[in-house]
Amino acid sequence: MANMSNNDILKKLRVALHLRNDEIIEIMKHVNFNISKGEIGDIFRNEDHPNFKKCGDQILRNFLNGLIIHLRGPREENREPKTEN
Repeated sequence: MANMSNNDILKKLRVALHLRNDEIIEIMKHVNFNISKGEIGDIFRNEDHPNFKKCGDQILRNFLNGLIIHLRGPREENREPKTEN
């Protein structure tokens, strides 16, 4: 079995979650990571296309962290600590 690239993982997530490129950009904004529509389009191109861009670990990591916030909501930092009785 061949290893999947970050591009492949991002493509599969986009299809599975029915995301458009502009929605991916909004998800990335949850973690203050700015990426252009053109850069997203280049990531989803075929490897043999002249404008193909390799999806780096930072892009994938920020997308996944933004996706968590997008699906679950922001982390609650001010939770009351549990007390034992």
